Amino acid sequence: MALVNEHFLKLPGSYLFSDIAKKVNTFKITHPKQDIIRLGIGDVTRPLPKACTEAMHQAVEEMTSAETFRGYGPEQGYDFLIEAIIKNDYTPRGIHLSPTEVFINDGAKSDTGNIGDILRHDNSVGVTDPIYPVYIDSNVMCGRAGVLDTESGKWSNVTYMPCSSENQFIPAIPEKRIDIVYLCYPNNPTGTTLTKAELKKWVDYALANDTLILFDAAYEAYIQEPDIPHSIYEIKGAKKCAIEFRSFSKTAGFTGMRCGYTIVPKELTAATLEGERIPLNRLWNRRQCTKFNGTSYITQRAAEAIYTPEGKEQIQETINYYMTNARIMKEGLESTGLKVYGGVNAPYLWVKTPNGASSWRFFDQMLYEANVVGTPGVGFGPSGEGYIRLTAFGERNDCIEAMRRIKNWL
Repeated sequence: MALVNEHFLKLPGSYLFSDIAKKVNTFKITHPKQDIIRLGIGDVTRPLPKACTEAMHQAVEEMTSAETFRGYGPEQGYDFLIEAIIKNDYTPRGIHLSPTEVFINDGAKSDTGNIGDILRHDNSVGVTDPIYPVYIDSNVMCGRAGVLDTESGKWSNVTYMPCSSENQFIPAIPEKRIDIVYLCYPNNPTGTTLTKAELKKWVDYALANDTLILFDAAYEAYIQEPDIPHSIYEIKGAKKCAIEFRSFSKTAGFTGMRCGYTIVPKELTAATLEGERIPLNRLWNRRQCTKFNGTSYITQRAAEAIYTPEGKEQIQETINYYMTNARIMKEGLESTGLKVYGGVNAPYLWVKTPNGASSWRFFDQMLYEANVVGTPGVGFGPSGEGYIRLTAFGERNDCIEAMRRIKNWL
């Protein structure tokens, strides 16, 4: 008899965005004539940059000829993309990486979920709260998160570091030692950031406590202010304590293409029970070679084109479009008297619900009375209660119309 992984049974009945989809579908059935504006799930709406599609067409043509056809590629990614990443994303910031420290993937979500494969199941975990659900759920699946307290919404083996308006969304450094800490900046869902000085505190903590930082920098391209680090490796010593995840999904509209990368420095190690230090780069490479067949050649050629002069210009136009949406939305929401956070260095707006309304209650009210869909903050963790997340990835006219509806409603 085959036995199931019973840790999966500890997970909530459905993923956050599945619950939202069910509520929206119910509304559509009962209100078929109402036009819904979706500002909830962070999918993009702008088309792929022309430089990327042209590179894809060229790669497809190569596949039609025996002389240029590509079969299985390297699990770690093609050198042409890895070299472009190092040259453009890291070298200009004074960060020196070896090509073997860069691993191309099919998006940051996969690797942030899978990185736990190379770490013991009984490591303690720390997360900023609220947080991207994948970090928690992937630890639940392997048993690392412990047991859920249904009353508090917290897992027994997870340390929650609240981020709210009371602490300017800056998580406090833990008073105890934690094995693994997840940081995401610019932050999803709050849209807030850490300065270099604040991030240095985390690196110092990790070095002092032999803590591994899993740093999600998927939204770094949206940073507008000068004192906000784009990479954790801008902080001295971070290569000894941090893995960094990045994605082309929101940077270049690759949500349907699927491509990103993970940095695992060679000097980063973790311990066995006997105290032997093991390079995590070696373990991750072994994991990838076993479980991952690599991102397609055509997709990687499209990603490489991001770094051409034309690609950079086109991507900046897209980022400017979304950040203009964020400004329009932030100004519109604030004009109604709502408290709004984020939206300056990230395309997410974290909105405080008025009059003490719960996240789900405000979600329902906004759906039924303004026909606008957001994401309930409590779905991202206990500290998200009383907030709702809106994204700036929509069409410009939809963002403007959504603000008009919300103003009229409130």
